Amino acid sequence: MELVTGEFRNTLDDKGRLSLPARLRAGLPGNVLVVTQGVDRCLWLFTPERWNALSEQLFATTSLFHQQARLIQRRIIAPAQEVEIDKAGRIAVPQSLREYAGLSKDCVVLGITKRLEIWDADSYKAWIEATEAEFAAASETLDIQNL
Repeated sequence: MELVTGEFRNTLDDKGRLSLPARLRAGLPGNVLVVTQGVDRCLWLFTPERWNALSEQLFATTSLFHQQARLIQRRIIAPAQEVEIDKAGRIAVPQSLREYAGLSKDCVVLGITKRLEIWDADSYKAWIEATEAEFAAASETLDIQNL
């Protein structure tokens, strides 16, 4: 099964739990996800199968003896943790990952087909505004035919 797409607003409770929208949960094959640090100060969530494929690919294409490889391994693979979706549809986001992403109460959950992202709502808004010109330039480079 594939994850679906969408942008959803949710709140982090006092215990660090976040409800995953039912529409996103419906695309999951089970009740376990792997959460880790993402690029751009957000969190990435993968199914265990996708996580295993990504981590295996990262190790297969990098060397322990290259500084950039160690950086990627330490920033993406090392902080990864499995989280279980409870009966209420919530995940407990580990404290260290909440701190990394600067998650406060209001969060944005993005479904990006093969992964989910969790952002602090204010950080996501600032990122959207800061990257608007880059987005416009990147859009110009696309060569999509027959829409």
